[in-house]
Amino acid sequence: MSHKIIAVANQKGGVGKTTTAANVAAGLAATGSLVLLVDLDPQGNASSGLGVDAGKGKTMYDVLLQGAPLVDAVHETATENLFVLPSNNTLVAAEVDLVDVAKREYQLQQVLASGAYDYIVIDCPPALGLLTINALTAADSVLIPVQTEYYALEGLGQLLGTIQRVRGQLNTSLELLGVVLTMYDKRTSLSEQVKEEVAKHFGEKLFSTVIPRNVSLAEAPSYGETIYQHDKWSKGARAYKALVKEVRERLGA
Repeated sequence: MSHKIIAVANQKGGVGKTTTAANVAAGLAATGSLVLLVDLDPQGNASSGLGVDAGKGKTMYDVLLQGAPLVDAVHETATENLFVLPSNNTLVAAEVDLVDVAKREYQLQQVLASGAYDYIVIDCPPALGLLTINALTAADSVLIPVQTEYYALEGLGQLLGTIQRVRGQLNTSLELLGVVLTMYDKRTSLSEQVKEEVAKHFGEKLFSTVIPRNVSLAEAPSYGETIYQHDKWSKGARAYKALVKEVRERLGA
């Protein structure tokens, strides 16, 4: 297995997780690597945000629980080298349906083993259920987006505990790739305070790139576009470019 698998996870919603997964995936594709973005969130925002209609054809649910081949469900996107395994609300049932499956935590790992990609980026659902456990079991590393807000670190202990358990029982090679601050507003002292607090907790695991609050970043998915397509000179695009560079360095690319 030569491809590198990154799970983008945080059980809190609204922290810029899907935006980060999609734009990191697109940024890696821009370097000439073949990239698969796996939409593991029943809301399907990573799929629709890249202009993929998950109502047509096979989805994550079919691949994960119905034995459909990976290649049957993968869509091309408007970005060269970037492919999506889409998801929609049928995936809601997966949490329940997986319970009775043998080796249920390894389902996604088995699915992705057949993929011939350089990078696979998984957009996890905002929960610590079986879908996220599947992502962590399949992944080499975890990227955690953290919103610069009052309760930024709340719930992170739970996520880190889950990562530890997965590492102990299911996937001994799982690493924390890093923590990235999102929706950062340098004009507020709160953003600075949160940055200091996260740095204290995570040290060198905190990426030096911060993702700013940016109108273009918020708008891009409604056009079915990555930030690079939507507004490549925006602060958001520059920030994700810098983050991708750091991600590649940490992965030894």
